[in-house]
Amino acid sequence: MFSWLARIALACWRPVSRYARMNKDYNNSNSDELEEDSFSLRDSLLWCRDLEKHSCGDFSFAVVQANEIIEDHSQVETGKDAIFVGVYDGHGGPDASRFISDHLFQNLIRLARANGTISEDILRNAFSATEDGFLALVRRSCGIKPLIAAIGSCCLVGVIWRGTLYVANLGDSRAVIGYLGRSNKIVAEQLTRDHNASIEEVRQELRSLHPDDSHIVVMKHGVWRIKGIIQVSRSIGDAYLKRPEFSLDPSFPRFHLSEPIRRPVLTAEPSLCTRVLQPSDKFLIFASDGLWEHLTNQQAVEIVSNSPRAGIARRLIKTALNEAARKREMRYDDLKKVDKGIRRFFHDDITVVVIFIDQESLSTKMPVLEQSVKGFADSIGPSNFNIL
Repeated sequence: MFSWLARIALACWRPVSRYARMNKDYNNSNSDELEEDSFSLRDSLLWCRDLEKHSCGDFSFAVVQANEIIEDHSQVETGKDAIFVGVYDGHGGPDASRFISDHLFQNLIRLARANGTISEDILRNAFSATEDGFLALVRRSCGIKPLIAAIGSCCLVGVIWRGTLYVANLGDSRAVIGYLGRSNKIVAEQLTRDHNASIEEVRQELRSLHPDDSHIVVMKHGVWRIKGIIQVSRSIGDAYLKRPEFSLDPSFPRFHLSEPIRRPVLTAEPSLCTRVLQPSDKFLIFASDGLWEHLTNQQAVEIVSNSPRAGIARRLIKTALNEAARKREMRYDDLKKVDKGIRRFFHDDITVVVIFIDQESLSTKMPVLEQSVKGFADSIGPSNFNIL
């Protein structure tokens, strides 16, 4: 039998072809759904898991590619008492997002096992260990691949363990919960903070941290960018904006800084959220910013609330792509014909994971006093884990 940590590596999202094979060879949509909406069959750049089980409900997973090489990586890990969701939106290349998918969950399990629990501090330390690991990789590789210093990734993680949700985030991917409010209407609540220079609060934060740098945020081609280069203010990687040793020379003009940085411009310190799930909490949406460019939080939760569970992540992506096509005054059917790479001019890579919370199942996972001392890592040990 594989060891627990060895099995974790197998669960990470491997190359895109795995999902392409899954879409071709494994189809869990019913015939009526396919007849009504054959989107996943007709769009060669989309892969999905229409509906799978987790410890306290169902989940739906979908990804659409826009870049020549897909930069989104992601994973869903399910266990007897827990579920882990990771959405890693890379930029500059896939190296950082792939590294996160291979190491962050392992770091979390190692730290949770050592401490016998899961907490915001454990999540923060798992992010820190992953950042340190990637920067060590950059240091080893930059001599032969200098541009690895300009590769980074947003990082969104959610963990549900025994009735409590933990969320950690770097960048502008987003976690949104749909809950029943007054008059039994579904309401969207954003659980994460967008770390993006387009937001005034983020620009003010950057200016207060760098009072001696008048170019810490610059409007460039109508978009606010940090040092005139990047929009996100927190990430894994982007070593050239964190440590002077990784600065790039003028032969790479896109990433060259006129003056060496005196202190890190970006940070890998995540924003964190803990929420004890309530009976009114119905589902969670974890998605890269490509979805939120075209849908509001409320629009997304209403689509989920008013649609069948099976294929809901795919449905959210289809709605976003319809909107992306409309903005370019074209039909969605025409957008599907646009190949990867060129497609990036119309929309970003998009990853969507929808987690449904079934209260009856969730209540059986709530800890009693005797159970509460049992560690998070042990609760999702090898005999309890499903590899997807």
